[in-house]
Amino acid sequence: MIDTRKVAVIGCGFVGSACAFTLMQHGLFSEMVLIDLDQARAEGEAMDISHGLLFAKPMNIYAGTYADAADADIAIVTAGANQKPGETRLDLVRKNSKILISILDELKKSGFGGILLIVSNPVDILTRVAQKHSGLPEGRVFGSGTVLDTARLKYLLGEHLSVDSRGVHAFIIGEHGDSEIAVWSSANVSGVPLHTFCEMRGFYDHDNAMREIGENVKNSAYAIIERKGATYYGIAMAVQRICEAVVRDEKSILPVSAALHGEFRINDATLSVPSVLGANGVEKVVPISLSDDEVTRLRYSADMLKGIFAEL
Repeated sequence: MIDTRKVAVIGCGFVGSACAFTLMQHGLFSEMVLIDLDQARAEGEAMDISHGLLFAKPMNIYAGTYADAADADIAIVTAGANQKPGETRLDLVRKNSKILISILDELKKSGFGGILLIVSNPVDILTRVAQKHSGLPEGRVFGSGTVLDTARLKYLLGEHLSVDSRGVHAFIIGEHGDSEIAVWSSANVSGVPLHTFCEMRGFYDHDNAMREIGENVKNSAYAIIERKGATYYGIAMAVQRICEAVVRDEKSILPVSAALHGEFRINDATLSVPSVLGANGVEKVVPISLSDDEVTRLRYSADMLKGIFAEL
């Protein structure tokens, strides 16, 4: 029987431990098991996070095995090789697909039947691997996608316009990586078209501003990795937001890695697109309006990811 208040975090590196810490702070779950090849590392993280429970909400946090994940509502996979300076997310695919398949095999043996959230990179391709190999219903297997990229876009637009980024409505779609697409055609600030709002704030060089902001979003991870070696706080908060949408059955629309079957005239591909998220995972892909150029770039992104997946 699935325990809707239990989560398993698989992989206790920078990302996994940051996810565990963030989930503890928000009190979404009453039980969390940390799983890692390095059992001592998992135990240390569980102890360290548990010592702060006095300042949060009661929760049972412990290091365990895949058998302990059997009844978890959500299993979050963060395990994988680290992205190195100068290395693209796609360079990681062969190494991390092997690691992921070994994890999926262990989850199968345990009888896990909850929701599988893939965070390891390259997330879109690894989510496709998980959808094919996990044995779970496709909608219950999805990736963190471009949820963080979209947050970065909204943050940078908010900074550019000197407004609260929560009033900015825009998406990054496609690959979580080098071929990602900023959807400028439907972007707005509290219902006001983006270009109109920019001019209200004294900005008229739209093409150059969009190009610069889009490049900054795409290169954010590389810039952070160059400075501190890894990114983990932002993605941890994105994972918490995704889990919140599932646990509370919010029907929130988030750009997660989801399987496409004809949407945007793309078939048999998994990439990041706005999707309705609830207690059963991805309920529906949202066919947002795109310009002709954005559709072309999205299909290019899909074809590229499909080609890499086919090579696996």
